[in-house]
Amino acid sequence: MKHLTSLKDKDAPVGVFDSGVGGLSVLREIRKQLPAENLIYVADSGYAPYGNRSVDFIENRATAIANFLLSANAKAIVVACNTATVVAVNGLRSWSPVPIVAIEPAIKPAANRTKSGVIGVLATTQTIASPTVSRLCAMYGSNIEVILQPCPGLVEQVEQAKIKSSSTRQLLINYISPLIDRGADTIVLGCTHYPFLEEVIYEVAGSDIAIIDPAAPVAKELSRQLYNHNIASTQNRSGTDQFFATGSIAHVKRVTSTLWGKSVEVYGLPQLYSNPTQILSPCYNENFNLWN
Repeated sequence: MKHLTSLKDKDAPVGVFDSGVGGLSVLREIRKQLPAENLIYVADSGYAPYGNRSVDFIENRATAIANFLLSANAKAIVVACNTATVVAVNGLRSWSPVPIVAIEPAIKPAANRTKSGVIGVLATTQTIASPTVSRLCAMYGSNIEVILQPCPGLVEQVEQAKIKSSSTRQLLINYISPLIDRGADTIVLGCTHYPFLEEVIYEVAGSDIAIIDPAAPVAKELSRQLYNHNIASTQNRSGTDQFFATGSIAHVKRVTSTLWGKSVEVYGLPQLYSNPTQILSPCYNENFNLWN
């Protein structure tokens, strides 16, 4: 990995991506902890959710979006998607010229926090079935009960901004009630879409439940990486936010503005990077720079 030290590199953006708008929950924490950093966010909403996609498909999308972010001069990349992390992050790290920070289900802190000895993990089907989750359960779940609950349909509800709809509430009742019945006192949000449902989760599970969202530790690790590589922004003004997406840009703009809390512009991902069937090699066009 190259060591980035120039002033231009320090002012370069941090790239963040997710299968859709869920990673905005991570982006808002990054913005909170690192207010001076310029940020680029990619929502691959045209192909969300990743949870039921094949490994090859997810790896290809992760490679394509990472290539786009590098072409946009990203000095670091945050994989704000649990499914993309467990499937594709090792491959990305094998060739990326910049630091990659990734999210994963927060089973360790949940295991440390539970008093009942039972925790529930809400995640996509692909994340639940991954070797990463098996490893985390083996490492931190030996003395507790870890209930892995796949949640098909929840990502789609957030992608439609149906945060408090009756259909969303019913899905949460279906997924959370069995956890509570088995004594879970801690719930891990194993998908970045789910923090936007936190209020309804509390209503369904009860106010005494502990909800673990790993967004803050991800932002903290990003900060550590930027300072370790001497590429943290030194500017004295607030950083910029840029949003890109696949799928219906008008729809993603409407949902992103709702979840972000203010109106934003969303741009379509360039065609080279938006084709889901095109296998892209891990390389990028160094002559393309969004800031030129």
